[in-house]
Amino acid sequence: ENYRAEIMSWEQRFDELCAFKAQKRHCHVSQSDAGNKSLGHWVSQQRVSYTRNTLNSDRIQRLNSIGFAWDPREVSWNGSFYQLCAFKTQHGHCNASQHGPRYKSLSRWVSRQRMLYKRNALNSNYIQKINSI
Repeated sequence: ENYRAEIMSWEQRFDELCAFKAQKRHCHVSQSDAGNKSLGHWVSQQRVSYTRNTLNSDRIQRLNSIGFAWDPREVSWNGSFYQLCAFKTQHGHCNASQHGPRYKSLSRWVSRQRMLYKRNALNSNYIQKINSI
C-alpha cells in the first residue's frame, strides 16, 4: 500500500513538473520559489536519487524525455557559454569586459572561467568547449 501511494505521489509530481515545463518551457524548479516550493523539493530529491543511483531506470527515462537537467550547474554554465558564443559571433572576440555594463554578467562569468583555468580548477570539458570557440 505504501509503495502504491509512493508511485502515485511520484506520478502526480511528474505531471506537475510537466505542467510547469509547459508553462515555463524548462524544468528548473527552484526550492526558493514560494509558489513551487514542494515541486522544487521533489525535483531536488530526483537529482539526489539519481546521483545515489537509487532512481529506477523508468523514472530516469521519463524525466529525460521532458528535458530534465540532472545537473543545474551545468545548465547554467552552458547558458553562459552560449551567451559567450553569441557575443563572439557579434563582436569577433571574447572580451566582454570591453563592452560596458550591458555585458557585465557575461564579463564576470568570463573572468571567473579564466581565474578557474589559471588555478587548474576548471573542468576539462569546459576548457575544451571554450577552446573550441
